[in-house]
Formats: sequence, C-alpha cells, structure tokens
Amino acid sequence: MPVLSTRTLAKVGPALPTSKTEGGPCCLSGPSEKGRSAWSRWGFICEDDGAGRDGREAPAPPRPGFALVDSVKQHERYGQLTLVNSTAADTGEFSCWGQLCNGYICRRDEAKTGSTYIIFTEKGELFVPSPSYFDVVYLNPDRQAVVPCRVTVLSAKVTLHREFPAKEIQANGTDIVYDMKRGFVYLQPHSDHQGVVYCKAEVGGKSQISVKYQLLYAEVPSGPPSTTILASANKVKGGDDISILCTVLGEPDVEVEFRWIYPGQKDERPVTIQDTWRLIQRGLGHTTRISQSVLILEDFETVDAGYYICTAQNLRGQTSVATTVESS
Repeated sequence: MPVLSTRTLAKVGPALPTSKTEGGPCCLSGPSEKGRSAWSRWGFICEDDGAGRDGREAPAPPRPGFALVDSVKQHERYGQLTLVNSTAADTGEFSCWGQLCNGYICRRDEAKTGSTYIIFTEKGELFVPSPSYFDVVYLNPDRQAVVPCRVTVLSAKVTLHREFPAKEIQANGTDIVYDMKRGFVYLQPHSDHQGVVYCKAEVGGKSQISVKYQLLYAEVPSGPPSTTILASANKVKGGDDISILCTVLGEPDVEVEFRWIYPGQKDERPVTIQDTWRLIQRGLGHTTRISQSVLILEDFETVDAGYYICTAQNLRGQTSVATTVESS
C-alpha cells in the first residue's frame, strides 16, 4: 500500500485506500485538459477561479482536525489540490473531475472523473475521530444502516460489540458486513438490532474503543409525509377562537416543513403558527418522529370561513391535506 509523503503528488483514480501521515501538506492531482477542474471532499467542492490562480474552499463545517485547503491550482493537463494540517479526521473520499467551460458557464466532464480514498494516520488514533462522544443511528426497514467505525490503520482488526448485554456482534456477511470505507453495514435492519453498540480496533498489541452508537429502529418507511389535519371545531361562532392541527408521522431523522393556506390570508387576518417535533416510541420499541404545525386564529369572523390547507414537505416529496371551517 503506497504512502503519500510530504509534498507528494498523487494521481487520483480508481484505487485502494491510500495512507498519508499527519501534519505535512498532501498534494493530489486530477484530470484536466485545457479546461478547469473541480474537487470534492466529503461533499464540499473546491475549484480554481478559472484564471490559473489559487482557489479557496468555502469555510468547512466546524469539526476537530479538518484540514485546510492550501490551494487548488490549475495546470495545463491536471488540477492540483493541496491540503495542510491534515489529521485522522480528514480520512475519506477525495474526488476530482474535469470541467468543460464556455466563458463563465461550466459543466462537469463525466468522461474525466476520478476518486480515491485516503487514510490520514495519526499517533494514538486507530479510529477516524467522531465530532461527538455519542451518536444515534436510525435503523430503517427499507434501507441499509451504517455504524461509521472507520480505522486509520489498514491492518487493524475491527469488531462490533453490544454494550448490554455485553457481547460481540458478528459481521457474518449476511445481515452485517464490515466496509473499511463506511464501517459496519446493517444490510436489512430490524428491531432486534436496537441498542447501544461500540467498535473495538486492535493492532500490534494495542486496542482502542470507538464512541458509542445508539441504534433506534424506525417503523415508518421512507416517502412523502404521512399527514393528517384536525380542526378544534368545524362550525364556529363569531368571536370564538379556533385551532387547526397538522400532524406528520415519519422517519426519526427526516425533517418536515409546513406551509399553510387559509381563507383570511388575502385579507391579512392575523394568525399564530407554531411548529414542533419530538420522537415517540410506538409498538415494540419502534421510534417515530411526530412533527406538528398548529394554526391558531382568535376572534373568528365570517371572512375566516372556508378551507384550511396544510402542506407538509420532506426531502422525498410533499403531501397536502385540508379541512373546512364554517360559520355557525
């Protein structure tokens, strides 16, 4: 397995994980041909400014050990990304692609892309550091779940353990597999997998324990919000107060946004809208996120009679529901 030493220039392309010692600058080159190149690391894109000068990456999210992008340089036949102050926390996938530009408009050249997984070793760190001491992993019945125990030493033996009752969880290749680029992957999560787990790495007579992970099972399948709406009353007298409640039961880690359309909106009738969410346990330890939006209207008038429409939206779509309120 090659090791990238200080100021080493490495070609990016399909490859096995590469090791890099901490601290010193790391230079990577990627595809380019009389155009521009762009880089991605952990989902953040860095690119040059198209004039042969150094480009700078947008501020990275705060997390320990995140290396700085020293420069992104464009050469005639390749682009070069240089990192400084790298630590084990920077271990991960680095991607590069060429860009075809017409003036200021550029598009990705799919024929010239490459990526490589780089391991940054750090003294005393067998695991890629986590930004917290305790993480939550949601187990959904319709997709894989990952306990992200990734190591910085290729020869390390990594095992998965349940905290209580204390026992090792076997990665049997059928239900659970270990992928060094991702961690322990639950291929078909179910409720029996719930609990607190951690990983253990061993190499050269030394061992280290990872942070702990709380595995919670989510019974709600992925998809657009499952939404209901309920009015405190459907027939209201003038001067009364009413409230309309919009409720979504969904996946624990999927946020929901609400929008309202109501009869007095065009007349700028004052309403109060409050959005809340919480996790609840349903059935056999299943975890569900309940998101709610309540529209409150005081001093009901005739203009307030009509349809109240609530639209709930998540990353997978949106659902609209409606109820009517009449003047009695």
